[in-house]
Amino acid sequence: MSLAETSTTGWPAWLQTPGFSDLRGKRVLITGGAGFIGSHIGRALSTLGSKVVVLDDLSGGYESNLSPGCEFHRASVLDDGALRRAVAECDVVFHEAALVSVPQSVAEPEKCAQVNMVGTQRVLTAASDARVRRVVFAASAAAYGNTPTLPSREEHTPDCWSPYAASKVAGELLLQSQARCSGLSTVSLRYFNIFGPRQDPSSPYAAVISAFLKMLLSGKKPTVMGDGEQTRDFTYIDNVVYANLLAATSARPFAGEVINIGTGVRTRLLDVLARMGEALGVDASPSFAPPRAGDVRHSVADIGRARELLGYAPVVDFAEGIRRTLDWAKTVPSLAGHAAGAVAAGRGSAA
Repeated sequence: MSLAETSTTGWPAWLQTPGFSDLRGKRVLITGGAGFIGSHIGRALSTLGSKVVVLDDLSGGYESNLSPGCEFHRASVLDDGALRRAVAECDVVFHEAALVSVPQSVAEPEKCAQVNMVGTQRVLTAASDARVRRVVFAASAAAYGNTPTLPSREEHTPDCWSPYAASKVAGELLLQSQARCSGLSTVSLRYFNIFGPRQDPSSPYAAVISAFLKMLLSGKKPTVMGDGEQTRDFTYIDNVVYANLLAATSARPFAGEVINIGTGVRTRLLDVLARMGEALGVDASPSFAPPRAGDVRHSVADIGRARELLGYAPVVDFAEGIRRTLDWAKTVPSLAGHAAGAVAAGRGSAA
């Protein structure tokens, strides 16, 4: 059975990786656990039998995303009291909370620095004081900027084109310094372009695939910022959850290592739109607008270090990830009606 397949238990095969059973019964904290990525990590941990604790101020997440039975603290990572209560007796912390929008970071750089830099240090301090075994940090491929050498490797010098990118690189350095000063085990996972179910398409800062999805299902012409020739390493959410669990359960004595998490495959934005339009049976021809400030031109991961240090390999490819994301959209009441109308309109015009 491949890791992408589902076993007779109903679990994906990758979730049955032998080492993951070590998380059963363990208390784990997910900051930002009501958000897109954090909630997927939470549900996987709940399935494994972990005692899931979530700290989230709901600025970018939804309480409906939480895994059933989790312990929820509605608070910011800047709230020291709430943070210390949430982290008490935890074995692992998955630090996903962040201001994640590049445009918002350009518009509000001080807020970005507070949440992503000061907030990360507060998480690390609280984790160290609580004697947490390991902190796994959501770093970002934005660190590479427009580095001309592709694929991007962890040893490349950061090239920060936005306050968001700079704040995420600073977070990596904070994890390294905390490991050296206190002995706390830390590891940073540099996510590439993550997509999948529960990614919020209504946000003004929506990720590109969720934004395209909303426009296509609404029967509107999608807008591409730039010429559409930009490429990204689009990575389905299951790959990221898998990598986080590998990092959490690894026997390696991590001390701030930085590890790329992606697929190693580049896809053009125009090809993403074409594939989505084909799957939905609609015209996906876009309109074009100027590039956004802070955006980079091309991005793709070298995942050799992830393979070496974590035993990671992608478990769901891009095509299957798009199919699963579209299937999910058809089950969401606010999107399903648009989907039926868009598909009908698309098929009618094609005929």
